[in-house]
Amino acid sequence: MSALLTSPPSTGAGECDCASPRREMFPPSRRDFVSVTLGEGGGYGQQRRPSCWRKWKQLSRLQRSIVLFLLVLLLFGGLAFYPGLSAHWGEEHGGEEKQPFVIEVKSHGMPVLPEPPSEVGQRRGSRKRGPSVLQNRSPPTGNSSEARPRKVEEGGGGKPLVSWRGAVIEAEQANDPDAKEKEKAVVSEGPSAPQLAETRLEAVREAFRHAWKGYKDFAWGHDELKPVSKSFSEWFGLGLTLIDALDTMWILGLKKEFEEARQWVSKELSFNKNVDVNLFETTIRILGGLLSTYHLTGDSLFLEKAKDVGSRLMPAFSTPSKIPYSDVNIGKGTAHPPRWTSDSTVAEVTSIQLEFRELSRLSGDPQYQAAVMEVMRQVHQLEGKHDGLVPMFINTNSGQFTHVGVYTLGARADSYYEYLLKQWIQGGKKETELLEDYLLAVEGVRKNLLKKSSPHGLTFVGERSHGHFSPKMDHLVCFLPGTLALGAHHGLPPDHMELAQQLMETCYQMYAQMETGLSPEIVHFSMQASSLQDVEVKLADRHNLLRPETVESLFYLYRFTKDKKYQAWGWEILQSFNKYTRVDTGGYTSINNVRDPNSPSPRDKMESFFLGETLKYFYLLFSEDPNLIDLDKYVFNTEAHALPIWPQTD
Repeated sequence: MSALLTSPPSTGAGECDCASPRREMFPPSRRDFVSVTLGEGGGYGQQRRPSCWRKWKQLSRLQRSIVLFLLVLLLFGGLAFYPGLSAHWGEEHGGEEKQPFVIEVKSHGMPVLPEPPSEVGQRRGSRKRGPSVLQNRSPPTGNSSEARPRKVEEGGGGKPLVSWRGAVIEAEQANDPDAKEKEKAVVSEGPSAPQLAETRLEAVREAFRHAWKGYKDFAWGHDELKPVSKSFSEWFGLGLTLIDALDTMWILGLKKEFEEARQWVSKELSFNKNVDVNLFETTIRILGGLLSTYHLTGDSLFLEKAKDVGSRLMPAFSTPSKIPYSDVNIGKGTAHPPRWTSDSTVAEVTSIQLEFRELSRLSGDPQYQAAVMEVMRQVHQLEGKHDGLVPMFINTNSGQFTHVGVYTLGARADSYYEYLLKQWIQGGKKETELLEDYLLAVEGVRKNLLKKSSPHGLTFVGERSHGHFSPKMDHLVCFLPGTLALGAHHGLPPDHMELAQQLMETCYQMYAQMETGLSPEIVHFSMQASSLQDVEVKLADRHNLLRPETVESLFYLYRFTKDKKYQAWGWEILQSFNKYTRVDTGGYTSINNVRDPNSPSPRDKMESFFLGETLKYFYLLFSEDPNLIDLDKYVFNTEAHALPIWPQTD
């Protein structure tokens, strides 16, 4: 073969290839090209064969046209029948890398289940995490051009499958001439929704069993598991994790585990102990857990235990103002504020109402409801609010707000707003003062705390301190999308649902923009026009405690909108929990650094709410059964324990 050169030919010996070509010099009249010939030897003395170029020139014009036509035909035919060649070329020359879709084995030996074929199409391929780019993980629709085929490598000698825009086909169909028509038919029918749901539900059940195994092996009957050190910690000494998880096991259908826990409650649980407990935490976790389990099972054992602990908490309300103390000794029947202050937090004294109201209804004893509604009556008329927003602290002696001027929907105030709405729902939507306070607070949030980040315009809820706005948002604030959606479902303004969807996107991005895919405890949003990223995380705020608030709101948004992206987001978060917080010997641990996937640094603690709330909300999110905790019949307390909405006759 010969090649035409635009530069002058060399006067030296020819440059060799594998067939020892050599370059010839032509008379001046022929120096417009160089002929490279293939000879049998490298010597100049050997007789030269006619060059390929000369042979080509000797062909007629018709012959040359036919040869060129055949070459072009072969080229295009090869590309058409072997698309893998072009894909390989793209990968080798800077094109987008095609990641195989395989079952990923995580750091603790836990296989993370691959995303099943989805009704809305396949999830995107390799996940890029980083704070500098807004991550959008909404799954593409079934006919989206972004949905690329991904391979599933099966173990055990099974045939590999090709997942193609949501349809699963056999590998040999990939070159089937009729494959496109078959693909269209499968996609139009859609994958099996029950199969998709059951795969995800089983993943949650497996996660619960793994967490329960750690608790049973190393912390049985104690408050909290320390999964890394294979030990436990005590807070109140009341089997906190076990009681918090009772109704979760019932909802998940884990009968064996539930029966084990019930036996412990029946034989071992006693509240006759000389121990100080926190009024708020004991109410929402233990009293709420027992009441919820009673309603779901009808087992009177749990109601009797609820009456016992409820009566032992009542000394907390024996204060000059009737605003309860934060701590009570359930054995001695005494109560007191923390050692360092006579204040209680507003969230703590206004987020125990659902449980005590229900205890009065079930027991026939009005003292419980009377005590907590006196708190709400006082808070309703107090000065110191700002457009319906409340300060974080209230004094148990004077009954007045303290630290006035600081307003947040994060820690120490969050569930006040949640319980305004939920008490109104629980009581049959009759208590108008509660509804008025809630609606006023939502407008106060819009006016004073709602902002947009830069550069991507995420809607977030900040804080205000003495007139100064701070773009700080706790993960705890991610309860708000779900609460707003719940209110809209019960007839409140439709723009509450619009705000809920905007905030839900923000809470999801707090996960998606972190390198581990897990949200930190606190973020700061950028508001400068020149910013390159929306979310900043201070070193002290990078921990993740296995909190439920984002999953909780995903559940509400999916239940009311049926938008599959909320399930897809939840699935991503569950896999991130499995990858970075799962301990191989049993249990899950909170971590110190969500920004370091190589060293997230376990904190060696599994909070009781991981079983009581987080996994429960995952299960409800993935379930397609609207009757599984019907939200027209039940309302969840702030610890995800389901309490009934009162009949209209009550």
